[in-house]
Amino acid sequence: MRLVLQRVARASVSVEGAQLASIERGYLLFVGVGHDDGPDDAERLADKVVNLRIFRDVEGKTNLSLAEVGGQALVVSQFTLYADTGKGRRPSFVGAADPVEAAALVERFAHAMEAREVAVGRGAFGAEMQVELVNDGPFTLTFDTHA
Repeated sequence: MRLVLQRVARASVSVEGAQLASIERGYLLFVGVGHDDGPDDAERLADKVVNLRIFRDVEGKTNLSLAEVGGQALVVSQFTLYADTGKGRRPSFVGAADPVEAAALVERFAHAMEAREVAVGRGAFGAEMQVELVNDGPFTLTFDTHA
């Protein structure tokens, strides 16, 4: 699985002008699923993300986790994280998992975050979404469970 994490002051996702979810302080998480990904990847990634220490403590050091600050997460599926731009002018997405399998693993990841007591908002898998955010930092990280 591939994930882009942005620490945000707030974020929201909409489809056709209707807001699906919004969060306050926490993470906007763009999640992509590849052919070799499975349930264990979703669980490990959720554990890593929830316990990652990138929020400021009282001394201003990035020393607190999402769980410790009571932060929220907004999970948005993003198959384009598997784009291959090595040839030509049009990206290839052959590395992305089948949509049915990918949808199940994105949801598994979201449930794994909730099981770790994080409030999770969701985008709509396969939909054209509009994502708005106020990046906090900015602080953006990438993850790849097979790197």
